[in-house]
Amino acid sequence: MMQAKNTYLTTEELSSLIKYDPRTIRERLKDSVLLEGIHYIRPFGGRKILYIWEQIESDMNDGGSSLLPVSQH
Repeated sequence: MMQAKNTYLTTEELSSLIKYDPRTIRERLKDSVLLEGIHYIRPFGGRKILYIWEQIESDMNDGGSSLLPVSQH
């Protein structure tokens, strides 16, 4: 059985993909809509945060749970 691979991103890398300022991600989204263990991890119990792109993208595209306020045209 093949396990899915995750793409881990820094706050700055995530910022460029979702078009939110890194400060907004750190201060407003982390721990309110981006949750530890689901959307991000702290590898090796350290302070560094790595965001899991596949989970964030999935939640952003899920019409039932609006993870981020994205305007729809």
